Amino acid sequence: MIPSFPPRWQRSLAWSVACVAVIAFPTAAAYASKDSVPDWVKAAIAQPGGPYSPETSAVVLLDETTLTVGNDGKAVEHHRHVVKILRPNGRDEATVEIPYDNDSKILSLHVWSVGPDGHEYAMKDNEIADQGPPGEGNFFFDDRVKVANAPGRDPGGVVAYEFEQRHQPYQHESTWFFQDDIPHLNQSFTLELPANYAYVSVWAHHDQLKAVDLEHQRYRWELASTPGIDLKRVPMSPDIQGLMGRMTVHYGPVGTASLGTWQGVGQLYDDISRDRMTANADMAAKAAELTAGKTDFYDKTEAITEFVQKQIRYFVIEKGIGGIQPHPAAEIFHNRFGDCKDKATLLSAMLSTVGVHSVIVLVDSNRGFVDPEAPSSLGNHAIGAIEIPKGYGSPRLRSTVVAKSGKRYLIVDPTSEKTPFGQLEAELQGGYGVLVEGKDSEVVALPVLSPELNTVRRSATFQLQADGSLKGKVIENRFGDLSSYRRTLYSEGNAKEQKSFLDHSLSQDFASVDVSDFKVENVESLNKDLTTTFSLSAGKFARPMGSLLMVRPRVLGSEGLPIDRKPRLVPINLKQAMMVKDDFTIEIPEGYGIDEIPDPVKLDFGFASYESSSKIDGNQLRYTRIYTVRQVSLPAARYSDVQKLAVAIDADEQSNVVLKKK
Repeated sequence: MIPSFPPRWQRSLAWSVACVAVIAFPTAAAYASKDSVPDWVKAAIAQPGGPYSPETSAVVLLDETTLTVGNDGKAVEHHRHVVKILRPNGRDEATVEIPYDNDSKILSLHVWSVGPDGHEYAMKDNEIADQGPPGEGNFFFDDRVKVANAPGRDPGGVVAYEFEQRHQPYQHESTWFFQDDIPHLNQSFTLELPANYAYVSVWAHHDQLKAVDLEHQRYRWELASTPGIDLKRVPMSPDIQGLMGRMTVHYGPVGTASLGTWQGVGQLYDDISRDRMTANADMAAKAAELTAGKTDFYDKTEAITEFVQKQIRYFVIEKGIGGIQPHPAAEIFHNRFGDCKDKATLLSAMLSTVGVHSVIVLVDSNRGFVDPEAPSSLGNHAIGAIEIPKGYGSPRLRSTVVAKSGKRYLIVDPTSEKTPFGQLEAELQGGYGVLVEGKDSEVVALPVLSPELNTVRRSATFQLQADGSLKGKVIENRFGDLSSYRRTLYSEGNAKEQKSFLDHSLSQDFASVDVSDFKVENVESLNKDLTTTFSLSAGKFARPMGSLLMVRPRVLGSEGLPIDRKPRLVPINLKQAMMVKDDFTIEIPEGYGIDEIPDPVKLDFGFASYESSSKIDGNQLRYTRIYTVRQVSLPAARYSDVQKLAVAIDADEQSNVVLKKK
C-alpha cells in the first residue's frame, strides 16, 4: 500500500532504454543448437490467435503472474511472459527488461527465443546484461535492470522469459497491468496468501472480475484476448497510462484497517513521512526572515513556497525505502537539494514554523492515471497542499480544493519552478491526488483553473507596402503555463538558442523575416506577464495578383488543432485551459481599397469558443480574435464538435482580405 513515487519500474525502464545501445549483445551464432524452450512456451506458441491489424507490431501470447505472500507479509513474484513479433517495429517488445534494487532482488531469470526459422535458443546468465550504476544526471539511486536481447528477434520470432523476484518488504499491494499498446492473448494473476490474511482487489479502466477461488487462500483472475491501445496515429490522444486496464490487490492480516482504500494508502504514507517534517531552528529562522513584515496568509505562504521552488535544487538520492520515503526536512534544508517528495516535505516543515499547516499530495503527471475508483500507491510525483485558514479569502488563491472535513487547501507544486504561486501546472489539472492527512487521507479532484490564468495576448501594428512586404512592431504577453517554456529559455538558454527558437516560431507564418529590437521582461516574475517586444520586416507577405493584393489578416500565431476523420474511440486531450487574444492592425498601402473581407466567426461549444473578425477603419485593417479553452479533456462523443472547431480555426487563420487598387 505504500506509495512509490515515481514508480520504480517506470523510472528504471526509462533509464535503461537510453543505455541499451551501448551494450554489445551476443549474436545468434553464440548460442548452442542443443538449446530448447520449455513446454509451456511451446504451448503458448501453439494456441490459435489473430488475425491482427496490419499496424500490430507484436502480440503477447502468454503473461502469467503468481504472487506468493509469506507469513511475515513479504511477497515473492513468479512471472512468465511470451511475446511474438509480427512486424519489424515489434523487436523492442521482445527486449527483456527486469528492474530491481537492493530490496527487490531477482532470485532467478531465464530467457528463451524461437527464431522465425524455428531455431530454439536459451540465453546463459553471462549473456544477460546488468545495468544501472548509480549516478545519472540529477539522479542517484540503487535501481538496476537486467536486460536481454535474445537472438531471433525478427518478424515471426518469439521471445519468452521467466523470473522470480522478491517484492519490496514495505509494499503490501501489487498491480497487475494487463493492458498496454499491443494485444494480449492469454493472461492470469494468481494470489497466494497465508492463513488469517485477507485481500481487496480494485480495478481501473476495466469491469471488475471475480477471482476464481482455488482454495487454501489461493485466488486467480484470468483474461483472454485483451486488445492493445494503439495511440500512435490518434490526434489529441490522452496518456495511455490513463486508459490501460489494471487491477491492484491490497493484502494484509485479517482486520487490517482501511485495507484497499484511499484512507489506507494515505495513512501508510503518512506513517513513513510525518516524522520527516520536523523543523529545526535554522529552518524557523529562514522562514521568519522570508516572512518578515508580512501578515497576510497569501504573502507569507508565497514567500516560503518560492524559496523551496527556486532555492532548493531538484536532485534525487534514493536507496531502498528512500524511493518512497522523503529525507528529513533538516537534511534537505541543509543540503539545499531534494526530489519532489523532499521539497513538499521541506515546505510543510517551514510553513509549520509560521503557524501554517501543510501536507503532501501524491499525484501522477499523466492525467487519468490516478483513478478515484481504484485506490493504489501508483503515481510519479508529490506536491503540497497548504491548509487555508477558516474564513480567509483571496482571489489569488486559485488552485484550491475542499476536503470531506470541510477544510480548504491550496494545491502547490514546489518542484515546478515556473508555476506562479496559487496556480497549478496544466498536466496536473483535472486529475486526482491523494491528500495525505493521516486518518483523514482521501483522494481529491484537482481543479481545472480559469482560462484567464493561462493566456497569450498578442498585439501589433503593421505597415503593408504595395509590393507585399510588411513591417511592424509586435508585443506579446504570456502568463501561466503558456509562458513556462519561454521563461526557462530566456533565463537558462543562450543567445543562439533563443534566436533559433524565435526564428523557428516566425517561420511558421513568414517565408522570410528579419527581427530587430528584441526585448523580454519579467522572466523571473511569475505573477506578472512575460512580455516580449520586437520589430519585424517580412518580404512577400501579401500576394499581388494583377490589381489585387491578397492579405492574411491573422499575421502571426497559429492555434490550429490536429484532427482526423476516423471514428473516435478514446477521450480527447485538450491539454490545458487557456485564452488567446490577438489584436493586429495593418495600415494598407496608399491607393488601395477593400474588395473582399472574410465574414466574422463566432462559435461556442461550451468546452471551447472561438471568435474573430476583420474590419476596415479608414486605411487600416484590424483583425481581432479570442480563442478560449475551458476544459482539459472530453469524451470521445464530442469529437465531431472538436472537428468543427478545428475546421473553423483553420479556415479563419488561412482566410484573406482582398485589396484592390483604386
